[in-house]
Amino acid sequence: MPSSKDAVIASLIKSFEAAPRREQPYPHWYLENCLPAADVAELTALPFPAPALGGISGKREIHNATRQYFDAANMEKYPACKTLNESLQDRRLTSTVERVFGTNVAGNYLRVEFAQDTDGFWLEPHTDLGVKTFTFLLYLSAGAGHEKLGTDIYDANKVHLGSSPFQPNGALVFVPSTNTYHGFEPKTIEGVRKSIIINYVTNDWRAREQLAYPNTPVA
Repeated sequence: MPSSKDAVIASLIKSFEAAPRREQPYPHWYLENCLPAADVAELTALPFPAPALGGISGKREIHNATRQYFDAANMEKYPACKTLNESLQDRRLTSTVERVFGTNVAGNYLRVEFAQDTDGFWLEPHTDLGVKTFTFLLYLSAGAGHEKLGTDIYDANKVHLGSSPFQPNGALVFVPSTNTYHGFEPKTIEGVRKSIIINYVTNDWRAREQLAYPNTPVA
């Protein structure tokens, strides 16, 4: 069983507040121990099939038809999805996001995607700038070599500078801006690279079915 919402909120806030801010090439944070262990285990074990790439990658949008979200249907099926969404929607959590990371998410909508990446997956450098006001990449899997599968980070000229640590229950956080280039360089993936992509997005987000609460913005 997943932890209570209060326990998840407390764990996230503790992780947010403990994360050091890194300034180069843009402000970003590496988080540790984001969620209670029971929740990490349940989320990692979600029975969603890993999508087939069909030899095509570079952008997640290419495979929109097979992407999985913590939407209304999955919240009903899986308690861990519901608990995480409720925690991320709670004002105690969103006010901490605003205070620690310096963004404004009031009036935004929660979007949570369960990503499963297999060998052949890669992502071109991109910024997330636009309708996303907060990006929180929560890592889950612990397969062989997965510690080398962190998000790749680039400077304003898209020069590759390195990658974030990839460790279960760790994360990369940044506030999208004109220079927040990140992606995933082609590399060997053994098994399935699992992560959760958490965003707050503005009301301009068109794919409302992807949102956790499409009719309820955060306070």
